[in-house]
Amino acid sequence: MLSRYRVLDLTTERGLLCGQILADLGADVIKIEPPGGSPARQLAPFFEDRPDRDRSIYWWSYNRNKRSITLDIETDDGRALLYRLAARAQFLIESYDPGYLSDRELGYEDVATHNREIIYVSITPFGQAGPKASYADSDLVILAAGGPLLLCGDEDRAPIRVSIAQAYLHACGDAAVGALVANHERQRSGMGQQVDVSAQQSVTPATQANNLAFRLDADEARRMAGGVRVGSMRVPLVWRAKDGYVTLLFLFGRQLGVFTKRLMTYLYEQEACDAATRDKDWIEYGSLLAGGQEPMQEYTRIVAIIADFVSTRTKADLFADALERGLLIAPIATVSDVLSSPQLKARHYWQALEHPELARTFSYPGPFAKFSEVPIVYHRRPPLVGEHNREIYCEELGLSESEIQDLTRRGII
Repeated sequence: MLSRYRVLDLTTERGLLCGQILADLGADVIKIEPPGGSPARQLAPFFEDRPDRDRSIYWWSYNRNKRSITLDIETDDGRALLYRLAARAQFLIESYDPGYLSDRELGYEDVATHNREIIYVSITPFGQAGPKASYADSDLVILAAGGPLLLCGDEDRAPIRVSIAQAYLHACGDAAVGALVANHERQRSGMGQQVDVSAQQSVTPATQANNLAFRLDADEARRMAGGVRVGSMRVPLVWRAKDGYVTLLFLFGRQLGVFTKRLMTYLYEQEACDAATRDKDWIEYGSLLAGGQEPMQEYTRIVAIIADFVSTRTKADLFADALERGLLIAPIATVSDVLSSPQLKARHYWQALEHPELARTFSYPGPFAKFSEVPIVYHRRPPLVGEHNREIYCEELGLSESEIQDLTRRGII
């Protein structure tokens, strides 16, 4: 799909996924690392718990289908080589702090001088400009600034983030889309441009539209472990089953009330509730609670009925009944559940990649989409440090072996 395009990947651990998405789509992505390897290679966990720059599972997760070269962009000779590479590329992606590359004459305008068609994608915490552009960041900080952290954690203490960093994964997805949108424009104008991606803005949609509540003068959702709290109403979204957890929607209104009506009919048939409970007006029930016609204690009683029933059923039983009856119930998968999923197996999701340096083959999570005409293929395992130096510098840029040795001796590559 993108096989005729080349991407220079100068990202830190913030932006690695963007290059992998483009590589999966067929682009020739060249990961440019400092001599000795990217600091991202030092991030745990490590295969067999042996810290090594070529055994980082974090690195493996975000760098398949790429090639790797080493280059010290802090030096004049390193910059000169990067300019030569940029002249042959269609995209450059980077995730340094705003101004870092510009201070080294590698900002968008500097690179565009050597290639006016290049699309230069920048991924930063808060964007290239604005009062927060130079703020220090972390996954926790970005999720808080963007809003999703409001819904994460227990209500009686400070919020917490998801254990695996999420903010820059959102930003990388947006960056890949932004690069392709800019490429579409380039086909019309013939000109490149800079794509400025703010991780704060990227995570904002993950508030599930709750960030709109203030402007709409609506009740703001508050965090509650396993759900949300809106005003005095506690809305559970995660329910304990006999052998794990499920998500179940017990909500009202014209869109969701019909599912709650089915749920209560199901509970009645299982002798878990009485007919009066089954026959409540589940379409207007939210309005009845808000207006006081239905006391909140009654809502709490029904939540307890549902919780008691769900706790007696397995995830598989609940899911089977949900499929049969059209209920909004789904099992919450563990890692083991995902690995053994018959749905993922039927779609040939897991992909084997050989690591010859370890004499092992590993199963990688599969493509994010299936394309009938140009399927995504995993043709490269994540590269070793500088694995393709000679391939790029000698065969493509025409450097001699003596020049390679000199650049290596001086720490340029």
